[in-house]
Amino acid sequence: MVKKGKRYEDSTRRYDRTSAYAPAEALDLVKFMASARFDESVEAAFRLGVDPRRADQMLRGNVSFPHGTGKTVRVAVFAPDDRHAEATEAGADIVGGDELITEISEGGPLEFDVAIAVPAMMPRVGRLGRILGPRGLMPNPKSGTVSNDLAATVSAFKAGQIEYRTDRYGNVHAVIGKVSFTTDKLAENLSTLADELNRARPPAAKGRYMKSLTISSTMGPGVKIDVNRLEELTPS
Repeated sequence: MVKKGKRYEDSTRRYDRTSAYAPAEALDLVKFMASARFDESVEAAFRLGVDPRRADQMLRGNVSFPHGTGKTVRVAVFAPDDRHAEATEAGADIVGGDELITEISEGGPLEFDVAIAVPAMMPRVGRLGRILGPRGLMPNPKSGTVSNDLAATVSAFKAGQIEYRTDRYGNVHAVIGKVSFTTDKLAENLSTLADELNRARPPAAKGRYMKSLTISSTMGPGVKIDVNRLEELTPS
């Protein structure tokens, strides 16, 4: 077990870890308690009333935040030679075809955060499933990372579009920004994510859907948000 530092322990005394706060107050607390010497990310963890063991209750999709995530996203594109220039012009950091597939299959570095493939490349990219899959990097139509529209797809992910999915416990974790963001910007990003999860609610999900929500910075403690007050995130 990793021992927490004194600054972390001091910060936890400034709030009640058992209480659920209004969204804006929770975001203010997370910003206040961030004590690392770098610009920490802010992450939201939704616990949803779904059974991810059932295929019809798994959530997976994309969401574009109005203020991005504050993170520089490295994008790789698998495309035939005649589309390399298009991908590069769209902002892709790594572009390749069969040679890139071979490089990765032989243990080459995975220096990217998102992998996009044109549909025609998927039969060959599929061979990388055992490498890319466990890292969440495998292109998939459900995540919007298999597309013929390279310009729009690359631009969207470079601008801060993220993929979300339920884990095996029915949770969705997503970075919604940086501690340096204003509370209003974090609130708008969080509202966008909450709206998307509500939109994507599986018809088979019964009972209470939004069960709990906790936010935290990279090194800070988790702060609970009262899910009954999520509508307060929407500007009046």
